[in-house]
Amino acid sequence: MALVPKHIKNLMPYKAGKPISEVQRELKLDYIVKLASNENPMGPSKKAINQIDKILHDSHRYPDSNGYELRIKLAKKFNLNINNVIIGGGSEGIMSVIMRTFLSADDEIIAAENSFIGFRVLANASGFKVNWIPMNNYHHNLEAMASQINNKTKVIYLANPDNPTGTFFTKKVFEKFMKSVPSRVIVLLDEAYFEYACHIDDYPDSMHYRYDNVITLRTFSKAQGLAGFRVGYGFADKQLIENLMKVKLPFEPSSLGQYAACIAMDDDEHLIHSIKMNNSEKLRLKQFFEYINFNYIPSATNFITLEFKTEEIASNFCNSLLKRGVILRHLISFGLPNCVRITVGLPEENNFLIKNIKELI
Repeated sequence: MALVPKHIKNLMPYKAGKPISEVQRELKLDYIVKLASNENPMGPSKKAINQIDKILHDSHRYPDSNGYELRIKLAKKFNLNINNVIIGGGSEGIMSVIMRTFLSADDEIIAAENSFIGFRVLANASGFKVNWIPMNNYHHNLEAMASQINNKTKVIYLANPDNPTGTFFTKKVFEKFMKSVPSRVIVLLDEAYFEYACHIDDYPDSMHYRYDNVITLRTFSKAQGLAGFRVGYGFADKQLIENLMKVKLPFEPSSLGQYAACIAMDDDEHLIHSIKMNNSEKLRLKQFFEYINFNYIPSATNFITLEFKTEEIASNFCNSLLKRGVILRHLISFGLPNCVRITVGLPEENNFLIKNIKELI
């Protein structure tokens, strides 16, 4: 008997965007701009940073395993009971708990083929059968996903807006889809980019619905700028949360993460400014790409995905800009080898990107 299961041995691991420190070591560049990982370039709330030292003296203590302060704060903000809220080590941490809690025996998963790579790795690592449904023009094909539901289906993963395409499905499409989903099937709704899309009239904010079989996941890593703290949260029926709490690791997120997230929730000014800056800079990048005749996928997030004619062109584009100090994300691991994802940066970072693209074309 092999020590390593076949599905793990054949697993393609998650490969994150290159960190700035790695590029500095390799290329010895003085100025580097990272536009690869959809982080908030404005960083975290200054209120959170300025107050984080208050918790440092208690770093020898384990975190609150129930996450009471953060959970109750989230419950109040979204008009829920604390028993409807879970927190974890990023959205992916909670995804992992969901897989361990609700999947068993011959259960199956349904997900979009080119959606979030983090879920793809978790799903493939689980050992359960996954029905990967092709996207339709870079959008989730909910009709096709609904048609694949069978007696073994247990979890359906939806990212809205999607990463890495930036597209979203509408209220009408979502409501029609939910009518096709049996109550025994869990719909895992990943809304990591919710803050960037919630102003869109036709965007189906899951908090406006009350489905007992939907688990909504959100994060402090994107618009809130706390990616390094790894804090995600989820909303669901209390029965689902109760069972998730039995399985989740007891001491995550960290004390620092929980505290920083609580403070960040009180800094509406930082969040509003971050969204406003993202929207204006995203528009500027879109106009630039249109001007130079680059194809891009319309995005409801903090990134823009470019579509090139071939994988070779996309790869060369990424590598050429990397040598100039601009880190982008070639989407080959997402199954989109002809696409490149670009995070919307600060004005000066976007200026550097535009300058270098102009010099290349």
